[in-house]
Amino acid sequence: MKSLAVKATAVLLATGIGAGAAWSAESLQDVMKRRGLSQQDLMAAAKTYTPTGKRDEFLAFSSGGQSGQILVYGIPSMRILKYIGVFTPEPWQGYGYDEESKAVLRQGWIDGKEITWGDTHHPAISETQGQYDGQFLFINDKANPRLAVVDLRDFETKQIVVNPIYKSEHGGAFVTPDTDYVIEAAQYATPLENQKFYPLEEFNEKYRGGVTYWKFDRKAGRLDPSKSFSLELPPYSQDLSDAGKGPSDGWSFTNSFCSERYVGGIEKGRPPYEAGCSAKDTDYLHVVNWKKAAELVAQGKAKKINGHDVLMMETAVKEGILFLIPEPKSPHGVDVTPDGKFIIVAGKLDTHVSVYSFDKIQAAIKAGKFESKDPYGIPVIGMKDALHTQVPLGLGPLHTQFDAKQCVAYTSLYVDSQVAKWDFCEGKVLDKISVHYNIGHLMTMEGDSVDPKGRYLVALNKLSIDRFNPVGPLHPQNHQLIDISNDKMQLLYDMPLPLGEPHYVVAIEASKLKPGVRYKVGTNSRTDEPHPGKVRAGEERIERDGNKVTVYGTLIRSHITPETIEVEVGDEVTINLTNLERAQDETHGFAVSTYNVHASIEPGKSVSVKFKADKEGVYPYYCTEFCSALHLEMQGYLLVKPKGWKATTKEIAKAAYTESDYQTTLKKVVDTQAVIDSVVAFITSTNYKDFPDVVNMVEDATDQLGKAADAKSRHEAAAAKQDWEQANLWAEQVWQYQVKAADIGIRAKTYLEQNGAKKIQ
Repeated sequence: MKSLAVKATAVLLATGIGAGAAWSAESLQDVMKRRGLSQQDLMAAAKTYTPTGKRDEFLAFSSGGQSGQILVYGIPSMRILKYIGVFTPEPWQGYGYDEESKAVLRQGWIDGKEITWGDTHHPAISETQGQYDGQFLFINDKANPRLAVVDLRDFETKQIVVNPIYKSEHGGAFVTPDTDYVIEAAQYATPLENQKFYPLEEFNEKYRGGVTYWKFDRKAGRLDPSKSFSLELPPYSQDLSDAGKGPSDGWSFTNSFCSERYVGGIEKGRPPYEAGCSAKDTDYLHVVNWKKAAELVAQGKAKKINGHDVLMMETAVKEGILFLIPEPKSPHGVDVTPDGKFIIVAGKLDTHVSVYSFDKIQAAIKAGKFESKDPYGIPVIGMKDALHTQVPLGLGPLHTQFDAKQCVAYTSLYVDSQVAKWDFCEGKVLDKISVHYNIGHLMTMEGDSVDPKGRYLVALNKLSIDRFNPVGPLHPQNHQLIDISNDKMQLLYDMPLPLGEPHYVVAIEASKLKPGVRYKVGTNSRTDEPHPGKVRAGEERIERDGNKVTVYGTLIRSHITPETIEVEVGDEVTINLTNLERAQDETHGFAVSTYNVHASIEPGKSVSVKFKADKEGVYPYYCTEFCSALHLEMQGYLLVKPKGWKATTKEIAKAAYTESDYQTTLKKVVDTQAVIDSVVAFITSTNYKDFPDVVNMVEDATDQLGKAADAKSRHEAAAAKQDWEQANLWAEQVWQYQVKAADIGIRAKTYLEQNGAKKIQ
């Protein structure tokens, strides 16, 4: 049998680590001994290591909890790639600081009041025929009942909608198999009418739950409130949902807790909520025929509440679209199997996971076989009449996800701090693995779809305790990556997340995502329409209308146009900015000192910032994104003058330049042009037009060089007048354009070399 050191060497060699290197098995053994590493540690490292320049197989979209954001990270590397601002400002990307993103956030104001935080919980990727299509992402806000739409062409939030009848929700977002609707369920029951008070003594009569079906217009990429509707439900606390698939398509399933309808009041001597809401052995699974419900709404059978279509319970019962099934106490997840034949529910206060048969549910409905009705007249199907099987998994079962292997599922065990692997067809446990600690959700690759990919599982643990370096009383959350490709699960990686509480994650094959790298010049990215403030090079200007000053500016390495903006105290200032870059990843930022505005302007994008110049003074503005060698020189001044201030005739200070300085600069221009010519010769000798990214870089470089002609004529005219300062500076500007063109050209050349460009014969 091989020694541990030999095995470890084999692992490293298999991953390309150490190939051709001078490392020996002995030195590797020393490292393993010094760091206390085992063979299993090295195998886990090999399975997660992603070499420089390589990319992940999957991308994960995680809720950001109380940050109100979404996190994006790669799997298996677990490298964080992006924060997406959704319900709260995100400074790096200017989300909430430029006017376009402020407009999106304003969609989420409630009762006319600004909401400055959110609690994101359940992301969902758009689906086509039950498979993730990588086009859109939806996420909910538990604290303030809202849903948001993120367009995965640019990973930006495009829309926020406020639920018109709920005051809280946890059960969003869940999509139907073709993303016709996005499902959002209420959480804590309240009166559905806005700003309507009823005392808790009238809880049973006046308080209600519900489930909302938001119509999604895929072409527009927006939810359509006018075509959305809700179903009134009893004042149970509705929780999570899932949409049927295959044979169960057209139906949705929403679980609940506190079906006791208990109202606490410990300050009045009553037992607390957790006592009254866990008194019974079961709660209710809501079974809804949403396709028929949509037809009923179209027939005018809904009631308008707060201007929103609501199908009342009486109508739902009469039309046979709403049913209840008892489920184990205090369930937290409801998950439809990939084949759509079973619905899996786990109750936190029960050791079992319950597998319901859709066929049995339909048979009971067809036969009118109900064990009772609930207090609101909703038919209740007997648990035994709907069950396929119940499987004892452990303490505190919560959420279930699915494997690529048929009938294989994974369920989180909150109390046991474990993940259970089990067979839902035969009803038997296959494996368990401990996680750290108190796991909530878990996620497999595309595990919510009809075609799970297997390979990896992520455990989303609420506590990390002793896993990481202590950073004060508040610990990070812990996402753990687990290999599920073999019979036995293997823990691969601990990933601390310094945001609380990332609640749920979805993951998609990276190859399905087709994000853009630039916008059409002058695009408002939040609406995907042309920006009214867009300009091309040479069209920059400043306009005044009374006390309103509007700036039409551009950004390109390493220059902000205009460089000086002059206004008076009290002026309302709007600065429109267009990024003229076409090269990939040449983003510019824009900030004005002390005015609390910031914008991130990606290639082609146009944004605007708006503020009142309420204090006289001198305020620098600059590019916040390190975009070029002369990034620090990409600056300007906002001059806020007192009312009625008159300019003096004093000239701006000059530096001393000589003819010799001018000649030195000209030589630098000639030498740089030689470099450019050699790069151009290489690029044009290849099939570069077969590489769209290179074509865009060539276009960008050509644009930069095109600007040099004007600067050249200026420096030659100044030299003719022996104005060596102007001659030298305009010649220097020619060189700046060359440097930027050369930078882009060298990037293009490297790209072609690394991606197999062919020489043209």
